Amino acid sequence: MKKQTVVFVFILLIFIIGLLVFQKNQAEPLQQHEAHLHQKKATNVGLKSFYTEATIGGIGDILIHDWVYEDAKTDGGYDFHSMFSPVRTLLQKPDFLIANQESIPGGTEIGITSYPSFNSPHEIIDALMDAGVDMVTTANNHTLDRGERAILSAIDYYEQKNLPYTGSFKSPEDKEEMRIINVSGIRIAVLAYATHFNGIRIPEGKDYLVSVLEPNQVLADIEKAKQQADVTLLALHWGDEYVRQPNATQKELAKQFIEAGADIILGHHPHVLQPMEWIEQSDGKRGLVIYSLGNFLSGQIWDYKDVGGMVEIKVRKEIENGETTTSIEHVELYPTFTASKNFRNYEIYPLDAASEKGLTTHSNEEIKEFFQTVK
Repeated sequence: MKKQTVVFVFILLIFIIGLLVFQKNQAEPLQQHEAHLHQKKATNVGLKSFYTEATIGGIGDILIHDWVYEDAKTDGGYDFHSMFSPVRTLLQKPDFLIANQESIPGGTEIGITSYPSFNSPHEIIDALMDAGVDMVTTANNHTLDRGERAILSAIDYYEQKNLPYTGSFKSPEDKEEMRIINVSGIRIAVLAYATHFNGIRIPEGKDYLVSVLEPNQVLADIEKAKQQADVTLLALHWGDEYVRQPNATQKELAKQFIEAGADIILGHHPHVLQPMEWIEQSDGKRGLVIYSLGNFLSGQIWDYKDVGGMVEIKVRKEIENGETTTSIEHVELYPTFTASKNFRNYEIYPLDAASEKGLTTHSNEEIKEFFQTVK
């Protein structure tokens, strides 16, 4: 091999070795930097703050008197959809909407009936769901009107339609299963109870059919719900019919349940709106009580029985440094009015729209101001 060739190869080897050393020296700081970044990201996972918000809606009694279901009757059954048309946009607003199904929708096989012993068409459920209702509460003074058969028929229809329900149940196992709904990452436990059943006794050995408002049981259920859910919501059938302010028992129970950890109480039974109230919980947070949401759809008229509303409650869940907190951020009432002409052509309107049409003399301002004041 020529001397020049040997020198060239030697120089080339030195160059290659130098290049490799240079690349190694450059690569090590980059790898160390990447490792540092990964460690920093992993550390920040535990320190991140996170929040989510959801709106919960509630409407009052769906109480189907004979005038209402006769107006909905068709050649092939019943159709209630048009009654909700004027408020359909409103009812679509909340992320999760709960209605109080006051009259048991046991269906036509049992026989459709009105006051004082109600049984409603299954089709009312179709209209509610189409309008935006996501769940029904079913514990009220009319739950036992047509007995176990009507309760089971109604539940069978809820299940066919995949509509969550609580307050009445088909078995002990069904009652034992707490209803917890995940809405935008917020777990909401919904429980419903009634104070009485118009003198009708629960069938012997079948206490599971409907939840009775027994304070000790409610307190135990609240404690159980707090272990599983972020928000505990109670639907309570209580108070005095047609009285626009809560009675002493409502106030006492509301305080007891909120202090125990209930976050929201939606009241029913008076058939008229009653005001809302904030009550402090034992941990310093505020719980919300709406003593009565009144009627949403019924055949009752005058003396505020045809004024109802949808309440919309914004809930916030926040996780920071591993700690989870929930709070109620905002509450808004949207008043409504159920209109009819000679007990026909039933329609539910936003109250301001009903006022503009001359269907009522009540105004949004009047009802909202009243809603803020508990006496």
